[in-house]
Amino acid sequence: MSQDTAPDTTTTDATTDDALTDEELRAAVREVAERFDDAYWAEVDQESRFPWEFYKAFAEAGWLGIAIPSEYGGAGMGISAASSMMYEIAASGAGMNGCSPFHLTIFGLNLVARHGGDRLCRELLPGAVTGDLHVCFAITEPDAGSDTSRIRTFARRDGADYVINGRKVWITKAAQSQKAVLLARTSEPREGRRRTDGLSMFVVDLTGGEVEMRAIPKMGRNAVSSYELFMDDFRVPGSALVGEEGRGFSYLLDGINPERILLAHESLGIGRAALRRAVRYAGERVVFGRPIGKNQGIAFPLAEASMRLDAAELAARHAAARYDVGEPCGKEANTAKYLCADAAFAAADAAVQTHGGFGYAREYHVERYFRESRLMRIAPVSQEMVLNYISEHVLGLPKSY
Repeated sequence: MSQDTAPDTTTTDATTDDALTDEELRAAVREVAERFDDAYWAEVDQESRFPWEFYKAFAEAGWLGIAIPSEYGGAGMGISAASSMMYEIAASGAGMNGCSPFHLTIFGLNLVARHGGDRLCRELLPGAVTGDLHVCFAITEPDAGSDTSRIRTFARRDGADYVINGRKVWITKAAQSQKAVLLARTSEPREGRRRTDGLSMFVVDLTGGEVEMRAIPKMGRNAVSSYELFMDDFRVPGSALVGEEGRGFSYLLDGINPERILLAHESLGIGRAALRRAVRYAGERVVFGRPIGKNQGIAFPLAEASMRLDAAELAARHAAARYDVGEPCGKEANTAKYLCADAAFAAADAAVQTHGGFGYAREYHVERYFRESRLMRIAPVSQEMVLNYISEHVLGLPKSY
């Protein structure tokens, strides 16, 4: 699909039909996603161009507010439904280039919906549902990485305002966003207290030009850029504070598990897209007078990849179901993220290998799936940090760091 083609947006509207079954939801999402083929995604990735046509098609079809409470214009469907949506988007061939534009309306604004109060919710959430408001998530810092307790960005009280100084990194679609959900220190941790004490959450305006942004050149997911943010004496009103001062880390936890669950399903989608292309190629490519799929050396890795994706999907769906009914799901969310990321990478690697030399060519698209599946073993949390979590919080072993 070319960038100039106006997509037909007639489909089931997620904001008006909350009685959709999971299969009906998936079919409706596929109907929109499949209008944008692999050629479209290869083009926007190669040109590092934000997929506005795709984003607007989903906005007009009413899918952006799938997990936003109904009182603010959303569908309030929960993480299981949102996970099905993101899976289908990724599996269509869109991969992370298609999923990343929607992340913040699901897990990032979840923090605002839970802790921001009615005024802030009414200011932000309806615009996010319609697609008119873009919000990014500004948490990660160069010197902190996965250790949120080491965040140095500081918000100092100055009368009725806060003055923010600091730096953020790997901020997805910052340049396309009007607002950022930002974590900063408002006080230094006291002796004997947790280092995560004194962190506060803000929703800040990015449209005034006070925040400097620099795009980060990267290996994949190039249609949705990542940025470094530089804030020097960035003044924001006191009303930008989400909830109570000093409780930002506890609020952040409400976004961590949904994020891991969503990206687990997106990993599965990438793996399915790669496997689908590999199976088709193995059935059509004839070498030595026979389809290469008749060779066990080709068939068995694909069969194993299929089984691993199936098993990982069970873990992911279980995690989403627990979150939606309010049950603890840290173990399940981390397990799903780990297993799905590994299963997706194995499937994408097998797809490249199945294509042989052509797997390295952009024409066959599996190299793009491979690049994006590799990201999933790093983001939103590395496989090693998941193992740290399971070792300590599930098995009860001593903390290793």
